[in-house]
Amino acid sequence: MLIDPSPSRRDTLKVAGSVAAASVLASLSGPGVHAASGDTVQFALIGCGGRGTGAAENALKTAGPTKLVAMADVFEGKLNNSYNFLSKAPALKDKVEVPPEKRFIGFDGYKKAMDCLRPGDVAIFATPPAFRWVHFQYAIEKGLNVFMEKPVAVDGPTCKRMFELAEKSEKKGLKVAVGLMCRHCDARNEMFKRVKDGAIGDLVLLRAYRMAGKTALEFSPPKPDGISDLMYQIQRFHSFLWASGGSYSDFLIHNIDEACWFKDAWPVKAVSSGGRHYRGNNIDQNFDTYSTEFTFADGSKFFLEGRCIDGCHQEFATYAHGTKGSAIISSSGHAPSNCRLFKTQSLLEKDQIWSFGKPEPNPYQLEWDHFMDAIRNEKAHNEAKRGTEASLATAMGRFAAHTGQVITREKMLEHPIELAPKLDELTKDSKPPVEPDKDGKYPVPEPGRKKNREY
Repeated sequence: MLIDPSPSRRDTLKVAGSVAAASVLASLSGPGVHAASGDTVQFALIGCGGRGTGAAENALKTAGPTKLVAMADVFEGKLNNSYNFLSKAPALKDKVEVPPEKRFIGFDGYKKAMDCLRPGDVAIFATPPAFRWVHFQYAIEKGLNVFMEKPVAVDGPTCKRMFELAEKSEKKGLKVAVGLMCRHCDARNEMFKRVKDGAIGDLVLLRAYRMAGKTALEFSPPKPDGISDLMYQIQRFHSFLWASGGSYSDFLIHNIDEACWFKDAWPVKAVSSGGRHYRGNNIDQNFDTYSTEFTFADGSKFFLEGRCIDGCHQEFATYAHGTKGSAIISSSGHAPSNCRLFKTQSLLEKDQIWSFGKPEPNPYQLEWDHFMDAIRNEKAHNEAKRGTEASLATAMGRFAAHTGQVITREKMLEHPIELAPKLDELTKDSKPPVEPDKDGKYPVPEPGRKKNREY
């Protein structure tokens, strides 16, 4: 089996520090099945690549007794690598009890893994995002709490489906976490309170940048022999819009979410552009550059720049500008945020009026600590709706770039084309949602020519 070689984002974050048990809450949830503070909470890991393995590691390091009892993936090599790491790590090995008969390979593995859990246990979803609604739907039926990586949907129909499932999960009293971990950052949360209290006035402009070399994005060569088109697309999911929303949805969603968090609103319109110049013989469906103008209901703007081209200026940051000053929401990726407030628009140290001033705990661990605290102590914690809002806004920006059209929230939600319908019926012998041409290349977005669909 071929194995996805891409490193986990979590591998780059080893920020030490004590962890607060405060909860960053989304929507209210009613009474549901929960674990008492001393009960062992069991986990099933569905999607065993770098993200899933990192999430399982964070889960097993939370306070209170925990146990990983089941794993599932469509690639045996990924599952084996993940199991070997987790079961041999000194701090984790006593919490991993996944015998061979509970390591499931195949498209139905998610059901078998969740069937190993009890109501109130936790299912971890870290497969390509297109499968979120399929797995979330089954978890709700089983009464399981859920941690799912972002994004949670990649097009209008799946966003609508996820909003409906979010409502069902809330009514059932389930706890749901979504992997937009910057919302759990101590420094950002303290600064958010100051911004809400008027420290820099009314926000009138936000801007964000995720610009790196092409090594930051998977460039996929033509499919090798020995693997089907479907399995190759799942393995290289960042390269295929149906599977992940491509680089725009999978990477830029973090900047979009933290900017919208500080604005305390979601955009109502997106206008976007982009281009594809440096991909050569690579077969992926992404653009090299993206530039998006989001508009909020009050008319204020959020500008987003994404780029994966070698030899260019690199930046990974988010900024806010208000009527009385400005803010650096993040300036060095996800962590540490190094967030600061300024009394002018200069962003110069001489005009700084606030900084966090102490080490920032790892937000990847914090999101799990907050989530597990909510499960053990029956606190409100359901991020499914908010995670879907972030995914919808991200899809708006990407779709605007790929079609060359102005995309409103309503237009995105009502768009009839689902990039990968009937994923709940998929088997290893199914045709892939997108097929290559005679040269082994896949369709790419053509703004203006294709006005109502991405490819």
